[in-house]
Amino acid sequence: KKKSKGIWRGNMSAPEDDEVATKGPEFSWLPEGCEPMADGEYDAIVMGTGLKECIMSGLLSTMGKKVLHVDRNNYYGADSASLNLSNLYAKFNDGKEPPDQLYEALGHNRDYNVDLIPKCIMACGKLVKMLLHTKVTRYLDFKSLDASYVYRNGKVYKVPATAGEALSSSLLGLFEKRRFRKFLMYLAKFNIDDKSTHDGLDLTKLTAAQLYDHFGLEQSTREFVGHAMALRLNDSYLSEPALPTAEAIRLYCYSLDQYGKSPYIYPVYGLGGLPEGFSRLCAIHGGTFMLNRTVDEILYDDQGKAWGIKGDNQVAKANMCILGDPSYFEPSTSKKCRQTGQVVRAICFLNHAIPNTNNADSLQIIIPAAQVQRQHDIYVVMVAHAHMVTAQGKYVAIASTTVETKTPLDELKPALNLLGPIMTKFVDVVDLYEPIHDGTNDNCFISKSFDATSHFESSSNDVLDLYRRITGTDLDLDINADKDATEDDGY
Repeated sequence: KKKSKGIWRGNMSAPEDDEVATKGPEFSWLPEGCEPMADGEYDAIVMGTGLKECIMSGLLSTMGKKVLHVDRNNYYGADSASLNLSNLYAKFNDGKEPPDQLYEALGHNRDYNVDLIPKCIMACGKLVKMLLHTKVTRYLDFKSLDASYVYRNGKVYKVPATAGEALSSSLLGLFEKRRFRKFLMYLAKFNIDDKSTHDGLDLTKLTAAQLYDHFGLEQSTREFVGHAMALRLNDSYLSEPALPTAEAIRLYCYSLDQYGKSPYIYPVYGLGGLPEGFSRLCAIHGGTFMLNRTVDEILYDDQGKAWGIKGDNQVAKANMCILGDPSYFEPSTSKKCRQTGQVVRAICFLNHAIPNTNNADSLQIIIPAAQVQRQHDIYVVMVAHAHMVTAQGKYVAIASTTVETKTPLDELKPALNLLGPIMTKFVDVVDLYEPIHDGTNDNCFISKSFDATSHFESSSNDVLDLYRRITGTDLDLDINADKDATEDDGY
């Protein structure tokens, strides 16, 4: 709903014009000269309609909490939004209209839903379980990605994730194929609760490096197993207990087994449908939404606890928590957030599939840091018309990595060189922030910025951490996320 400062209350139609009556009851806490924002008093106030914030507002509303959800933008999604060509061009060009040449090259505006921060969804991972837990799957359609690739020595190779693929993969030498096959077969039968499947190995004490040593895996194999299958962000995991890595690889293989081509799924029409789906869930349970609603100030009591927000002369109170992304907490000047780095992203439009990927319409490529003498991996996600995000015959590939130098775009060259000729691209460098405190003392619960990864695993962990900090309990994700369950619930 894109009405200027309009209020959308749950179970109500959106307002048809910009003038919405907000006259409400008198509140003793209301500062002099101010009026209530929407209904005035809520259990929770959520700022920003990014995916994490929308998941939390949806979860809180299903717990019976009264939620006010505001966003300074006139669209849902914040940094998780999917934009058409005109909005994408405007975002990167100070609000200007795109030239006619852009449409002539790429096609109709309406054919595009370009994700600002594309991330693949592990088919049986935590985000899918959240979707099933809340039944948001009923609002969305998904399709699997065609393949998952890893970079080695200047080329890309499909990641082998089954015993059969291990034997046929050109990524592995003859003897290494047998060792890797044995490694996968061990993990396939491994059950933490059944010691007969452990073969005498205690993965809670054995490190990941020692587990690799046990099966004699080569260094190059460890690279793609750790970074492209277990999705580890750096090599520090090698000295940590092997169990989390083993479980992550098992999840990758299990997710792949559900769909056959890759372990990842992606929403039709782009990731912007995810925050919209959770927003819809919140509205159905009585949540109130205000788009194009700036927040000028977060209000604190004498003890430093946040109790409300102020925008223009309107004030709303939260009795339980105030939640938001870092941008609403003045990250560069306040003592609520700290900068953890920067991410560079390049959104590239192509008129061809990425070379040497068997003409895949959609894929992920992970470039392990060690392959290009870096500290952080480089990621590529490519989607196209099959996911209804581009015009027919066009592809959008987004490369990203954590910034390490003063020339961020140069850091993406290993990825950009894989793409072939690029029609046009949009480059962005953004600061990353995380909360300094857990929110229990000041009532400010802040999400982390989206990192450079091309998957949702770290973001899902942040949502679970937010839920735990706010409610004091763990979110129950004891739910089947295999293909049969997701198809029954709307996939």
